[in-house]
Amino acid sequence: MQRWRGLEDIPQDWGRSVVTIGSYDGVHRGHQLIIEHAVDRARKLGVPAVVVTFDPHPSEVVRPGSHPPLLAPHPRRCELMADLGVDAVLVLPFTTEFSQLSPADFVVKVLVDKLHAKAVVEGPNFRFGHRAAGTVDFLAEQGRVYDFEVEIVDLYVTGAAGGGKPFSSTLTRNLIAEGDVAGAREILGRPHRVEGVVVRGAQRGRELGFPTANVETLPHTAIPADGVYAGYLYAQGETMPAAISVGTNPQFDGTERTVEAYAIDRVGLDLYGMHVAVEFLAYVRGQAKFDSLDDLLVQMGADVERCREIVAADA
Repeated sequence: MQRWRGLEDIPQDWGRSVVTIGSYDGVHRGHQLIIEHAVDRARKLGVPAVVVTFDPHPSEVVRPGSHPPLLAPHPRRCELMADLGVDAVLVLPFTTEFSQLSPADFVVKVLVDKLHAKAVVEGPNFRFGHRAAGTVDFLAEQGRVYDFEVEIVDLYVTGAAGGGKPFSSTLTRNLIAEGDVAGAREILGRPHRVEGVVVRGAQRGRELGFPTANVETLPHTAIPADGVYAGYLYAQGETMPAAISVGTNPQFDGTERTVEAYAIDRVGLDLYGMHVAVEFLAYVRGQAKFDSLDDLLVQMGADVERCREIVAADA
């Protein structure tokens, strides 16, 4: 899959294509419907399928300080899109200047002049251009002028997650913030993942017999509510069952919120300085401060056993 950053990266000889545009944070099951439809349409037309997305999130430019917690960084989104059959991803730097682009100019500069759109696939509430003035109806009008089709796909999947609300990135973020990683998994179609570099912490886990990978997560990452979770640690090409702790370490009066993963039954694992990923399968318990270190150790042992059972059942 080709990855372009900015319009200037698009090959000059790029031909017609089927395009879909959006932030697509998380590439959740609703997003997947739109992207899969675009890929299917592209295959039938014999042209590539292109996803256009933005960096940073448009809200951060339009309303500084409002950047939402991200469900997946751009490289991860690209991986997920490639798995769906996308041929190219165009990441447009979302600047103040770009935010001023009118819907008509966006159509010409991006869809017509650069991507030579043959068809554009979107959800029913898609908005674009300055002040989000562009609608799917306007896009369809432009399609008739510039010879591209516009197809609308209903992306609103529903299920048990969120009490039956339509699946969305916002709902997913809310569930993660509440610690409902099982609900987030239903929406995403896979466990929620956070990524980052393993850094040196206080090393108390090592002293207690449960050495953890202290993950310095990427900026704006959607991190689950404080507590203990069962999941996986991905490192060095391996997938390892893990007991994961999120929080401030109240037992030791900590103040900094961390994500730490203990790779169950692994001995001598040295991951310092490595980029790793942590996936959350299930919430086990909330954070707590115990009366003694012995009580904490007993609970940690029980947590690991519970996490072992959950991961085994997931296999």
